[in-house]
Amino acid sequence: MIDEKTLVETLRQLVGIESVNPSLGGGGSGEMAICRYLADTLEEMGVETDILRFGPDRGSVVGVIKGSGGGRTVMLNGHIDTVSAANMQIEALKPEIKEGKLYGRGSEDMKGGVAAIIAAARGLLASGVELKGDVILALVGDEEYKSKGTEMVLEKYSADAAIVTEPTALTIALAHKGFVWSEIEVFGKAAHGSRPEEGIDAIIKGGKILAELDKFQEETLKAMCHPLVGRPSVHASIINGGREISTYPEYCKIELERRTIPGEEELALHSELTAIIDKLSAADPQFKAKTRVLFSRPPMETSRDEALVQVLRKSFMSVTGTEPNLGGASFWTDAALIAAKGIPTVNFGPKGSGLHGAVEYVEIESVTQNAAVILDFILNFCR
Repeated sequence: MIDEKTLVETLRQLVGIESVNPSLGGGGSGEMAICRYLADTLEEMGVETDILRFGPDRGSVVGVIKGSGGGRTVMLNGHIDTVSAANMQIEALKPEIKEGKLYGRGSEDMKGGVAAIIAAARGLLASGVELKGDVILALVGDEEYKSKGTEMVLEKYSADAAIVTEPTALTIALAHKGFVWSEIEVFGKAAHGSRPEEGIDAIIKGGKILAELDKFQEETLKAMCHPLVGRPSVHASIINGGREISTYPEYCKIELERRTIPGEEELALHSELTAIIDKLSAADPQFKAKTRVLFSRPPMETSRDEALVQVLRKSFMSVTGTEPNLGGASFWTDAALIAAKGIPTVNFGPKGSGLHGAVEYVEIESVTQNAAVILDFILNFCR
């Protein structure tokens, strides 16, 4: 019941609409143009539609296919914003199909998954099957930055289960990593470069922190491992300090990212950095530093015993004739926000390549299979 021709045309239209997240810099236009296209498409399908705005030219589209009542509700979530296309080696907004792959910015991340959601909804409406539960189509903005879109959706809507169609190559991803962004400010004392007795080099003091983090990663983090998402990590992303080459630097700032795995505290890095600063301060009277958390998101994990997983697994087998791979994802997704509301959630999306890269594509057959499995799931889960 999936119309592949219409699906491909929907995907073409989606990729052809620039929806770069302006919060990332680079002059992105935001999501409003693609919101209007999606709202018109859903309304033409007869779906009750709402645009949730969170800023100028920013927003999400929510469509609800109402059931008769008394059944389970599912939320299908996909983000409609993209990263910049400035570094691409192909025509970012002129989707082209070669050898079963559709190329263009956002094709894999994640307009392919959004097209699968629309196609599944079309198939459901065309089937004439009356559901007891509702189907919520949450097509959200700002996932590439701070996920304002999904946060707003969750203030207004809830469900018994959710599928996020991030590109998982048709793996049912039960878990993914979280992250913490932090900064450390290191304070020294400015002085002429010829007078070491008067100066304190903040950059060298910061180097002590980096050495401790490297030791922590090698001795502690590498010994930890989650069966679905692998090990946690920490890396120094940005370092700033110093004024001129002949002066002892009085200030250094280090920005770091810590990737967390299920079972770890969301703000794990803050306590780890505090312990390192306390240790270095006790050993060196001239060492002065402080740390703060800039932003964080939790990891996510859903039990394979959840009804969501069991029904989705059976639908996958029914459509493809094969057993699905139950795995995890290294990247963070909005699934964590949905799961934090007590809604069992998985990532399940199509196959492609080039996330945020110079050449990005999604495999059309996998989008069609994604849509077909989701449709079969809806017919079983919401009835």
